[in-house]
Amino acid sequence: EAFTIPEMQVHPSIISADAAYDAQMIRQYNRKRRIKSNIPTNPRSRIHPKRGRPRWFDPTLYKERGAIERFFSWIEAFKKIVPRYERYEHSFLGLIHLACAIMIWRVMG
Repeated sequence: EAFTIPEMQVHPSIISADAAYDAQMIRQYNRKRRIKSNIPTNPRSRIHPKRGRPRWFDPTLYKERGAIERFFSWIEAFKKIVPRYERYEHSFLGLIHLACAIMIWRVMG
């Protein structure tokens, strides 16, 4: 096999999302599953500021989202991948690997 995929956790330990996901329901959903929510507070979503202990937020970890966001925007340039027409998962994963190889070739070449 050309690619090896490392073992994945059942669920992530931390989720970083932008301020649009600052909702009590999302935070509770993650908390019940023992997932930390690294989401900045959205001041527009509150009529009155929250009192008490501030929510956990790590700006350094949050900045790492940029690499993931860039990856998805690069992947969207490959029109065959975005709507996912592939029937089988291994075919779709093959297209992802091909797209990544082309992106690396473009950057290195």
